[in-house]
This record gives sequence, C-alpha cells and structure tokens, in this order.
Amino acid sequence: MKAETKLNEAKLNERAEEKVITGADVFIQSLVNEGVDTVFGYPGGAVLPIYDALHRAGTPFNHILCKHEQGLIHAAEGYARVTGKPGVVIATSGPGATNLITGITDAMMDSLPVVCFTGQVSTAVIGTDAFQEADVIGLTTPVTKHNYQITDLKDLPRIVKEAFHIASTGRPGPVVVDIPKNIAEEIAKAEFDTDFYLPGYQPTTKPNPLQIKRVAEALKQAKKPVLLSGAGVQFANASEELRAFAEKFKLPVATTLLGLGTFPGTHEQSLGMAGMHGSYAANMAIHDADLLINIGARFDDRLTGAIRHFAPNAKVAHIDIDPAEIGKNIKTQIPVVSDAKEALLQLLQYDNENQSTTAWYEGVMKDKKDAPFWYEQGKELISPQWLIEEVYKQTDGKAIVTTDVGQHQMWAAQFYQFDKANNFVTSGGLGTMGFGVPAALGAQLGRPDETVVTIVGDGGFQMTMQELAVLKQYHLPVKIVIVNNEALGMVRQWQEKFYEERYSESLLSENPDFVKLADGFGIKGIRVSDEKDVPSVLKDAFDHDGPVLIDARVEKLDLVLPMVPSGKGNHEMIGVTPCEE
Repeated sequence: MKAETKLNEAKLNERAEEKVITGADVFIQSLVNEGVDTVFGYPGGAVLPIYDALHRAGTPFNHILCKHEQGLIHAAEGYARVTGKPGVVIATSGPGATNLITGITDAMMDSLPVVCFTGQVSTAVIGTDAFQEADVIGLTTPVTKHNYQITDLKDLPRIVKEAFHIASTGRPGPVVVDIPKNIAEEIAKAEFDTDFYLPGYQPTTKPNPLQIKRVAEALKQAKKPVLLSGAGVQFANASEELRAFAEKFKLPVATTLLGLGTFPGTHEQSLGMAGMHGSYAANMAIHDADLLINIGARFDDRLTGAIRHFAPNAKVAHIDIDPAEIGKNIKTQIPVVSDAKEALLQLLQYDNENQSTTAWYEGVMKDKKDAPFWYEQGKELISPQWLIEEVYKQTDGKAIVTTDVGQHQMWAAQFYQFDKANNFVTSGGLGTMGFGVPAALGAQLGRPDETVVTIVGDGGFQMTMQELAVLKQYHLPVKIVIVNNEALGMVRQWQEKFYEERYSESLLSENPDFVKLADGFGIKGIRVSDEKDVPSVLKDAFDHDGPVLIDARVEKLDLVLPMVPSGKGNHEMIGVTPCEE
C-alpha cells in the first residue's frame, strides 16, 4: 500500500469554480502542505464535514481507521517515535476527543510529536452541554505542549502550521487543535495567510560556550565520570555524536528506559539501563561517580530511586533542550540548555587530557562482567527472559520493538540489546497498558520495510486487541508475542514482594483463547509452551508475510530482577545475583 500524497487538484479546482470550498477543504489542504503522509482517524458527527472533504480530495494521504480512539493516538505515537515526524490524529467531539486523553498524556510524558485534530460542536452551542460536547481545551491544557480552538476560519491554515511547528521543535510534544463543526462547514471566501511568529516560543538549541567549557573542565578533573543518555539524544539524532564523545573520553555509558538504543547496547562501554530494574553496573557507577553527565534525560523517579541516595558524591552536568527539567529533581551544578547534538559537537572539540580514570573504568567494567542480568531456565513452561533473547536472535537485533507496560516491558529492556536509536517504542513516563499493539501498527506504517515486533502481556494486550482488525485490513506484518503468565505480572510481583502474596485481582486465569481470537480476526495464531519449540515457532512467524500472534506460555511466577524497592536508593537493589532473590 503506497500513500498518494498529492491532492486531487481537479476535484478541488472543480469545487473552487463552484465557489464551495469549505473550511474542511482548507484543513485537508493544510495537512497536505505540511507533507502529511499518514493520518490515524475515526469519523463522527462533528468531523463529518472533514471526512466529506477527505472523500472529495481523493487520496491525499493514507487514512488509517483504527477501531478505538486509544488505538489512534498510540498508533500516532509509534509512527512519531520511529520516523521523527509528527503523528497525526483526527477524532470527533465529546467521547472521541476524551478517548484520546490517555495517549495525549502519554505523548506529553515521553516527548512525542503528535498533532491531534478534534471535532467540536458548533460555536453557537459551545458551553450549553450540547450533544457530544466536551471542553477539549480545558481537558487537554495540563497534558499538551499547546492547544487551540479555531474560532475564525481565516486562522485555520496558520494554526495548523503553528501546531506542526510547536509539536516537532524544541522538546517535542503533543498539540491539540479543536475545530468546531460550523468552522469546517463555512464557505471559504479569501486567500489565507500562513505566516506566523511566536515570540514566546523560541527554543534554545545552541549551548552557551562557557557552560560547555565548564563541562569539559569538570571532565578533565573527574576521577569517576559516568555518562547518562536519555531520549533527548534520539530526538536530536545525536547517537553518532554521543558514541564519538563516549569513545573519545572513555566514558562508561548508562541509559534510561527511553534512551535505549541511543548508545549501542552491545558496545563495550555500555552499562545498559539504569534505574529500578536497571543493571547493577549502571546503578553502582552512577551511585559512586564523582561526575555525572546527563544528556537528554529528565531524572524521573524510576531512574533515580530515592533522590537522597542518587549520585550522592557526583557533580551533575545536565544537558537538556527543556530548561524546566534542569534542576527540577536533581541538584545540578552545570546546567546546559541545548539541543543534544549541538552540545555534543562542541564537547567533541575538547581533547581528552584526563589520564586518571583508568582504574575507575576497569572497576565499572568488572561490575558489568560479574553481575549481568540473569534468569533461571524454565522448568515446565518458557522462561520469559529466554524468550526475549530468542526474539533478539531471530531478528538479529535489528527489529523495531514495541511493548506494553509491565514485566515483559522490563525483560525486553534488559534482554533485547538495542544498537540503533528509535527502535524501542514503549510507554515510559505514563506506563500505559494497551500501548504495544497500536504503537506497533503505527511503527510498521512509518517504516514499512522493517521488521516490527510487539512484546505484550496478556493483560495489556486485551485492552487494545481490537486493533488486530487493522493489522489484517492493511496487511501489516507485525509479529505479536504475548508473554502469557496469566497475570497482571508486575502487579502480582509487587503483591508477592510487598503485600505478603495477597494477589488481589491480579491473576487472569480466565483469559480468552488468544489463538482462536487471532483466527477470528483472520490472523495466523500460534500457541507455544515448550522451550524446544520456540525457535521454530519464531522462525515460522518471521517468515510469514502477514501479521502473526504468538501465545507464549511462560513461567507464571518469574520476577523482574534486579529491583530497587520503593523508597530505596539504587545501590540497595535486590536480586542482583541468584542467591539474593
């Protein structure tokens, strides 16, 4: 399926001659002008003028009809994450718009460029509790980078252009544009000006050279330096510069969950993920460091653990394009407001004059060797960690991997080694169940020639499993691996460890037959419960040219380890070795 990105000019010209160009026609043309090739949408009363204009326009772009608005927004997030381009959503007013709120919040937390266009009741009845009316501006103000409600048709093209600009520049994020029905139906009678100037929105992209010099001087003096890489490195397309910087200064590199892939996971200097379920080497290196250079990470609580114990002896340098994040959670001695690539390019101009870090580096690498992620082989069913490793082997480590949220998400982060940026698509900040499948379909549309695997739990999968219909309809060859332990795994793990094994509403013994479910959607389904069968099942799935669902029955009581208990410091991890479980 190839997108037709050129508007059907004959039809538009015909309507122009009839002088019946509407606001909806102008809106469709505005999307074309932004180079949009894919839109995730769901029609409804308030957006019928827009869908009528879309019909008149022919095929100006791919329109993907998901089966729920939650599917729309997560698909747009997946598309945005793997392409770097804004994901575009159209939903109707009222419940259509409110069904987007979770995904909009998710995009805000994870800094994903998404532009959502919501229908609204006509301006004459806004505020009267009209049918399918919701205060979209009020609802989305706390969870968007910016939002608009169109009140005059002449502003529509300019606002669309502004929305894409704001969503994709600086620190990316979601923008909502609310379009009343009467604006979409109004007859356009004039030329439109799309020029804009936003004096209050001028992101700082280049660093202050004096602050860069301070980082370089701190690096020169440090005895125990560590580099922390976050998602900001991905958004700046700065992975090559990061690697060059780490290699030049021989720095051990830890990443956040959303930073996985910004530094190659198989690289000698990689310590893997830090934080609650991070590696021992990464967490101890940060705890013992005397200099921590954070590039593009926001120091969230799942990374830091108890703040009083986080990098207690380190001078902190924080490079971030969003000044609001610097010093917000962790005291920062060297703040650098900048795009990550620009900052790294300037840091690379300095020479490595520090020869006193060799013993530190060797000690960190010894921790990496002595305390890797570990697991026990499955006894009756499949070891979930081993399953992830098999997926890694079958895909040669080159797949785009999306996940839901929970144990399977952490196992994917631990055991699938990402060497490339923008190949791991997961809900980090909000932790949204149901994210994995729609994010995978968006990722597959964004990069159609690449292998996309979604690793999901049996709980989260059931929240958006209706999107299997979309995979079938558009013949998207996404491979779905359900890590089926018949539980809300992470909830069950916490209940085991901290609630004396009181498994309150976390066991899912009445799951549906996922293979029959796949068959009902016209998708190939395979169940596997024996480890010896896993390699051949995975091979069959990846050789199949359409979507495949694999119901993998895994050990029910396996834990994600190591783990930092709530309220503890990262140096107080449990389960670092088998004897500590």
